[in-house]
Amino acid sequence: MSDESSGERSVDGPSDAAVVNAAAEAAEGIVFKHYDQSTVTDLDVTVTFEDGVLDVDVYLNVPDDAEPDPDAVAREAAETAGEAVDELFAE
Repeated sequence: MSDESSGERSVDGPSDAAVVNAAAEAAEGIVFKHYDQSTVTDLDVTVTFEDGVLDVDVYLNVPDDAEPDPDAVAREAAETAGEAVDELFAE
């Protein structure tokens, strides 16, 4: 079984799959920290990790009157995803 499919740590650090999963889970956690699941009408978290570069895109759709500001929540989610990956590499 390869490190990528198992999510296990390789000799050089976490697998790409582990990095992507950690980032996605952290981003989703922030969104649902701020909004009830029933409030979120659409959420798309796209994470890529290639050649050591992490790219996180968060698309969030909530009702117009939802608080806090969804753009701020999406930014926080993406930033938190990056922090989660930094912590993963620090382990």
